[in-house]
Amino acid sequence: MYVCAPGAAKGRFSPAFGSVGCSVVCPWYRSAPVGSPGSGGRWVDLVGICEGLFCVVVQPSAANRKRSPRVPIARSKDFKILRNMDVKSRNYLLMNRQALERDIKTSYIMDHMVTDQVLTLQEEEKVKQQNTQKERAAMLINIILEKDNNSYRSFYNALLHEGYRDLAALLQDGIPVFSSGNGKSSLDGMTSYVKRILCEGGVPQRPVVFVTRPKLVDAIKQKLYCLGSDPGWVTVYGMAGCGKTVLTAEALRDHQLLEDYFPGGVHWISVGKQDKAGLLIKLQNLCSRLEHDSTLSQRPPLNIEEAKDRLRLLMLRKYPRSLLVLDDIWDSWVLKAFDNQCQVLITSRDRSVTDAVSGNKYEIHVESGLAHEKGLEVLSLFVNMKISELPEQANCIIRECKGSPLVISLIGALLRDFPSRWEYYLKQLQNKQFKRIRKSSSYDYEALDEAMSISVEQLDNDFKDYYKDLSILPKDVKVPTKVLCILWDMETEEVEDILQKFVNKSLLFCDRNGKSFHYYLHDLQLDFLTEKNRNQLQELHKNIVNQYKKYYKLNMPIPSQEDCMYWYNFLAYHMAGANMQKELRELMFSLDWIKAKTELVGPAHLIHEYVEYSSVLDQKDSIARENFQEFLSLNGHLLGRQPFPDIIQLGLCQPETSEVYQQAKLRAQSETGAFYLEWINKKSLKNLSRLVVRPHRDAVYHACFSQDRQRIASCGADKTLQVFKTESGEMLLEITAHEDEILCCAFSADDKYVATCSADKKVKIWNSRTGKCMHIYEEHTEQVNCCQFNNRSGQYLLATCSNDTFIKLWDLKGKYCRNTMFGHVNSVNHCRFSPNDEYVASCSTDGTVKLWEVRSANELKTIEIKDFFQNADEQDDVEVLVKCCSWSRNSDMILAVAKNKLLLFDVKTSNLLTQVIVSHHSTIQYCDFCAGDELVAVALSHCSVELWNIKSLSKVADCRGHMSWVHCVTFSPDGSLFLTSSDDQTIRIWETNKVCKSSDAVLKSELDAVFHNGEVMILAIYNQKYIQLINGNTDNIIMQTEPQESLICCCCLSEDLKFAAFGQENGTVKVLQLLDGKVLKYREAYRTSVQHCRFTSDCQTLISSAHDAVIQVWNWQLNECVFLRGHKEAIKDFRLLESAKLLSWSFDGTVKVWNIITGNTEKDFACHGGAVLSCAVSPDGRKFSSTSADKTAKIWSFESSCVLHELKGHEACVRCCTFSPNNKLLATGDDKGDIRIWDILTVRCLCHLEAILSGGM
Repeated sequence: MYVCAPGAAKGRFSPAFGSVGCSVVCPWYRSAPVGSPGSGGRWVDLVGICEGLFCVVVQPSAANRKRSPRVPIARSKDFKILRNMDVKSRNYLLMNRQALERDIKTSYIMDHMVTDQVLTLQEEEKVKQQNTQKERAAMLINIILEKDNNSYRSFYNALLHEGYRDLAALLQDGIPVFSSGNGKSSLDGMTSYVKRILCEGGVPQRPVVFVTRPKLVDAIKQKLYCLGSDPGWVTVYGMAGCGKTVLTAEALRDHQLLEDYFPGGVHWISVGKQDKAGLLIKLQNLCSRLEHDSTLSQRPPLNIEEAKDRLRLLMLRKYPRSLLVLDDIWDSWVLKAFDNQCQVLITSRDRSVTDAVSGNKYEIHVESGLAHEKGLEVLSLFVNMKISELPEQANCIIRECKGSPLVISLIGALLRDFPSRWEYYLKQLQNKQFKRIRKSSSYDYEALDEAMSISVEQLDNDFKDYYKDLSILPKDVKVPTKVLCILWDMETEEVEDILQKFVNKSLLFCDRNGKSFHYYLHDLQLDFLTEKNRNQLQELHKNIVNQYKKYYKLNMPIPSQEDCMYWYNFLAYHMAGANMQKELRELMFSLDWIKAKTELVGPAHLIHEYVEYSSVLDQKDSIARENFQEFLSLNGHLLGRQPFPDIIQLGLCQPETSEVYQQAKLRAQSETGAFYLEWINKKSLKNLSRLVVRPHRDAVYHACFSQDRQRIASCGADKTLQVFKTESGEMLLEITAHEDEILCCAFSADDKYVATCSADKKVKIWNSRTGKCMHIYEEHTEQVNCCQFNNRSGQYLLATCSNDTFIKLWDLKGKYCRNTMFGHVNSVNHCRFSPNDEYVASCSTDGTVKLWEVRSANELKTIEIKDFFQNADEQDDVEVLVKCCSWSRNSDMILAVAKNKLLLFDVKTSNLLTQVIVSHHSTIQYCDFCAGDELVAVALSHCSVELWNIKSLSKVADCRGHMSWVHCVTFSPDGSLFLTSSDDQTIRIWETNKVCKSSDAVLKSELDAVFHNGEVMILAIYNQKYIQLINGNTDNIIMQTEPQESLICCCCLSEDLKFAAFGQENGTVKVLQLLDGKVLKYREAYRTSVQHCRFTSDCQTLISSAHDAVIQVWNWQLNECVFLRGHKEAIKDFRLLESAKLLSWSFDGTVKVWNIITGNTEKDFACHGGAVLSCAVSPDGRKFSSTSADKTAKIWSFESSCVLHELKGHEACVRCCTFSPNNKLLATGDDKGDIRIWDILTVRCLCHLEAILSGGM
């Protein structure tokens, strides 16, 4: 007898148990009997391979078939009889034997098993005769081990029924697969009926390594059901190596399908690429198989027509309602030999192969490859390792295999033979060295490139050239038909006919998008083409660019054209591939192209192209490319928004040396009927931001770098998690992650996961590459404010904190919280692991910072932050809310922030090492230590970020650009970059060294300007210590004061440009002479910082206000002062009117008109229920407008003191307003960024704009 040995190639056999005359029945081969001529002529069926074990069944030859039943012919220690228990099930019983013997009571267990008829009464009595409970349990287990799978299932169910759920859980993974029908097999769940039918029909066995693809298997079954009893064809088609054969064979392993639809059996023939002589041999062998039990011996058919007739008779008379499977069909003429009104299933690369035959036709497209996890499973089975034990190259190999079952199997088989070559085979895949990935399996082709090239070689020569043109298509892109119409200069119908031939042969894939078709190549096909045509790629790229230029000439595609998006995304790619340096520079340095592309796809892709193609763009010099890249990096978030801003105006705002500015100026000069503004003092203009992105549609609460600095994750009020590239802002992931605002996000130490936490009380863990949700934790009872991973790779610990006052530690390997740390008495706002992962720090609204030991989850110590706010000057009713903390790199120090202070503590002693008062006007929202432990970044509520040297206690940089509150500031792991996120919906990326080395003057936004004799004179506050007078035309500093002892808060100029005044943080107001900067007069006017000051038109009186309800009118020359008292809350601002009148508005919701000479209130307007944020006076002086935190604006009459109109519609605080010069319109802006233009007479909103920058006008 001969049996198939493990690892033997198809159709090859090795001797076993001596020589017995028999015929070998193999899934791939049938022949005349082997052995001695006088033997009984028995058939041997290879039933299956499971864990290296064979099950062999002897089938009688034709002469003896009726007298000899189908029985096992051999049994040894290497073979398992089908009725035995699965090896896996036995192992689970043996592994858990001690626990079972120790705990179970056998009497009730055996009652269930006797009822199930898997235990006899004699066996039950044998168990009962044992002396002790443990001995009785041991005997029962011994009896079960000698039985089949049913006894295992019965024992498992009995354990569950009798309350031994923990013991049942130990056995659960060992439960054998249940097979319906007669003759259950423990090897693969198939019935003996199915095995007999498939073995007799020559259907291939499952591969030694096999994973399920149930959707495709079910799809094939459904099409077979559709055949019913009628003749017809089912075509399973797809590209080389996609698994057509394995899936088809798996679909046939269905008892019900075979019994109900194909009781006549299944007959499998592997066809392949054949000439007529080869096809005749295949037909002769098939006829011989079908005639093997005939009493009359017939000669083989002599030609294809005779073979076709004989096959038709056999199928109709002897095997009615049977299925003929033709595997690997290449040519339609082959099918004509089988076109005999029977039921046929074929596998092919060519979808159109059944066009030449008659009957019902059904198709299944095997396009999708294996998912990443399935690919890892296949690889792990080949190399006999757990998925978790696979080396890191395994993930890269699966990605390079592009989901192809063929490639994964080829690589797996190679690695099984050469387990040390992980890195080698990965490099071969990455370098497209397909010839080196050679046959190490039973696949029909010697190397991977041969499997792919044979399909191409079957094309006509003309079609080969067309197919070669596809070598330069970008990966993972579906190309509209019109692109190829332009490339080949053909009509749509001609192109679609050509492409359909490729689709039919599985050389190309097609998607229908509405009325148009889109085509794409599988990644492996594209890799193959690229490698094959490597020396011609440049010419192919040049050809498509020239065809584009010929078609569009000097125009650009418009959005309504189906090919528009392709050219905007990939025209630069083709120009770079063609090394067309001149054309690429003209394209990439065109404001028209930049405007059109960013309006369609946003700025990130264009920024990426500047980086990607820098080697081509910089062949002459790199300056122009750097200018345009910087322009887009800093303004792209504006260009991508509607209404689209004027790119020429943005270009005019660039430095005069910039290529962008020079091009914009030429365009502006050539435009007719357009109005543009140009700055006149841009010589020292510098941008400190490296990139500005706008990934969210609402406030951005948090953002963080990945450990490799290549990606940024962000989250915010729009409930989404975004992941994008640090270099360009290109979006990688966008996930609607929670049901409420997301408050924090964090990368794991190996960047594999991103955690998010939300106001919806949930914590979620996401795969950072795929966006798949891995875990959801729901144990917090209030909103979760912060989440942070530990710093050690390989161990996934997550700390979260919540308004429920708890900090929780989660181990991602478990489903539930590992530890809950309690001790805070109010909301916990922030938590962070120490760099050595020994501690977790938490910050709370209760005014404390607590340190916890990670290992034990016990509280280590508490630092009472509120104790450092007990001075009289700082005493108020507001609670000390500790917002954030940050560890030093060596874990010895911890930095905490509350209100406007930075406090640095020694971890061991809890002693305060140093403190810094950052600002008196805003609170600190967030802080972060730089990697070197000297720099600290703080995010402030007044829209800026400051860098402080914690050792010298000096401010290093003031980073401005955000238009609203900054919620977060985070350094990259190496400290070279930091990012900021804000209410204005933007994230800014900054270079640390560039920011720290900048010599730019940090001017406060509170400044005054006077236009005089064609010149602009500006009074500004420099670094909060100096007053500067600047010529706005020349940017020259005319005068600078000595540094002041207290921070400067506001300033103003007199109209005659002789005097200046400023107010300070200590409440002092000073008047100085501009000629020499000498202070003429000063007054200690307030106990709080001065907020506003203005000269009257005669320059003799200075009006000021502070953080209180009183306005002071100071005649500084006579040193007389009038106090305007009447507001109940702090003054927001004021404005001078004619005839010694003054208009003021306050947080108390009122607006008042004062006589500044007498100090009396002349008119009092109760305007709003909330704070009045701004007022504007109409040019004719008859009315004024007010805006408020109550989201309304109102128009008032000075004469009647009545409200004329109330303007509603804003969804946020209305921050500002202004009248048009003709008194007919009013513009209002709110904190959300909306601008509304109102008709004053009709009170109708004429225009509603979403502002380019949020935060009002």
